[in-house]
Amino acid sequence: MRAACCEATVLSHESILPDIRLLRALWPDREHAPHAGQFFTLRAWGADEAPFLSRPISVHKWEPETQTIEFLYQVIGEGTHKIAQLKTGDTFQLTGPMGNGFDIPALAEQYHKIAVVGGGIGTAPMYQVTRELAAAGVKPDVFFGFRDTPYCMEEYRSIANVVKVSTDTGAVGFHGFVTQLYDPADYDAVLICGPTVMMKNAARICAEKGTPCFVSLEKKMACGIGACLGCTCETKGGEGKSVCKNGPVFDATEVFF
Repeated sequence: MRAACCEATVLSHESILPDIRLLRALWPDREHAPHAGQFFTLRAWGADEAPFLSRPISVHKWEPETQTIEFLYQVIGEGTHKIAQLKTGDTFQLTGPMGNGFDIPALAEQYHKIAVVGGGIGTAPMYQVTRELAAAGVKPDVFFGFRDTPYCMEEYRSIANVVKVSTDTGAVGFHGFVTQLYDPADYDAVLICGPTVMMKNAARICAEKGTPCFVSLEKKMACGIGACLGCTCETKGGEGKSVCKNGPVFDATEVFF
């Protein structure tokens, strides 16, 4: 299904931490409903204004009954600083859903014990992942790592079997890396989103234990539909694939080798 471009209305915009925001908006196009692991591009400025490109942000939560969508994002550059200025009632350009996310029906059918792993703002798409897995009858174990302060964790308690947190500073939870919180050998599959170095390490450990691993990659994107090849990643077979179109979710053995 091709992405749709609509004018979305801000329902709420909450500051979670100094650099973390939670944007909730009305997505008016019921025929283009997102699923776990997909993303939208957001634009809160004119077509002739900088920055030139819209900003790709993953779906944190989707409520089909109310047609509301949530984006948990980090304010880190010019585009996200402009998005952060949006207030309740404002409108902005929302295009999507885009990309190939996690195939939850297939994962839930094939695997019965799943670990959901996230690092930093890479935890954002994993909430919808966990919700859809739980709805499919497979409550996962959730393991998240943060630098210092965890955020948006409480809602996982009702949809996950286990929820564990690590921090780099030891301020909250386990003092260390998120990969130290679980053993891939205890799981049928591991789903990961976070910093590339963390995902590579997690994928390596999964490979050593023989556990299937699926990763959600992040790359700077331009078109969002695979036409410009700006977000191409190298694959094991030597073929370049677009993170925005072929991904962002890949089998870890395909992109980390």
